[in-house]
Amino acid sequence: AGVMPMAAASSPEDIFRYVYAVFHSPGYRSRYAEFLRIDFPRLPLTGDLELFYGLARLGGELTAFHLLESPKLAKPITEFMGARNAEVEKVSWSKNTVWIDKAQSTGFKGVAEEVWSFHIGGYQVCEKWLKDRRGRTLTPAEIRHYCRTVTALQETIARQKDIDRLYRKVDVLED
Repeated sequence: AGVMPMAAASSPEDIFRYVYAVFHSPGYRSRYAEFLRIDFPRLPLTGDLELFYGLARLGGELTAFHLLESPKLAKPITEFMGARNAEVEKVSWSKNTVWIDKAQSTGFKGVAEEVWSFHIGGYQVCEKWLKDRRGRTLTPAEIRHYCRTVTALQETIARQKDIDRLYRKVDVLED
């Protein structure tokens, strides 16, 4: 245990997907939080090919969501409601809806609190994207993009839970 037979991996893409999955594991991030602040990330390897390919598959799904290329994004979990020509004036969230106006009459319905609160780096993704467009009217393409992004974040949260379940097995093999 501990060393992955690299020749057994079918492609560089599989290795990338494995790495992508491990680095998105909340358990990994928690365990190595201090180390990640001061140095390059440590990559735990596994000699268990089933575990390797399971993480690589999840890393591939995560990559497709982050590039907004997953076919699952064709059916977003959120929908835009209210004025079609609404300007982004005040961004807020309540009752599973992201509002873009002060009156809370226009926004994106179907945004769970964990998606609204999701951070990448120091940014709350759903809020920042809209705040960057304050004072502008969202185009239909931007509305579609935001709906796809919300769906990608929801799927990311689900995949991170799946990745963590598998990562715990890598973690155990390492100790």
